[in-house]
Amino acid sequence: MSADLNVLSAALTESLAEKVVSLEHRLGELTLTVAASDVLAVVLQLREDPALRFDQLTDLCGVDYSTYGSDLSDAGMYLQSEENRNPFSLRFAVVYQLLSLAHNLRLRLRIFAADDAMPVLPSVAEVWPCANWYEREAFDLYGIIFTGHPDLRRLLTDYGFVGNPFRKDFPLSGHVEMRYDAEQKRVIYQPVSIEPREVTPRIVREDNYAAH
Repeated sequence: MSADLNVLSAALTESLAEKVVSLEHRLGELTLTVAASDVLAVVLQLREDPALRFDQLTDLCGVDYSTYGSDLSDAGMYLQSEENRNPFSLRFAVVYQLLSLAHNLRLRLRIFAADDAMPVLPSVAEVWPCANWYEREAFDLYGIIFTGHPDLRRLLTDYGFVGNPFRKDFPLSGHVEMRYDAEQKRVIYQPVSIEPREVTPRIVREDNYAAH
């Protein structure tokens, strides 16, 4: 770990104390995990503490860990052994990429939603206003609800869209398809007419495939 990351790790441990669930160093980056109940207190501390000063949120995204650590068989189905299983007990998380301009440091903050059936986390839009559309995207694609958000609605899909397309159990073919109906002179929705191909085997090429 670099000297800067050592200093940041020590500052995080001192500033957040018992709120730190885990602090991982991997590939030259730090990932801080805290409990969902501590989100607002933690993000305010990360922004306001002079030793941290993470005043900029550069990205926010949802994560579905439902098949994390799994292998794919030749049939395209997920296999999860005792030795190669999801190490996390919760399915949905939100990852925040933070930047401290004052200290020229970056931090990844990860928060797991406590309920897999209804993932809910507090909005951080009042702390970092740019989180507004990021949280709308995570709500749209993963179904993660952000309490306190000023305008939580779909961002990329239609308002009548069924499901959340980035969840790993969402069918690749979707639930409905749309087309223009010449008789009705409008776009209509109808059940999917293509054959699902979720179990199509992956194409595995040789390591030197591009050389040929």
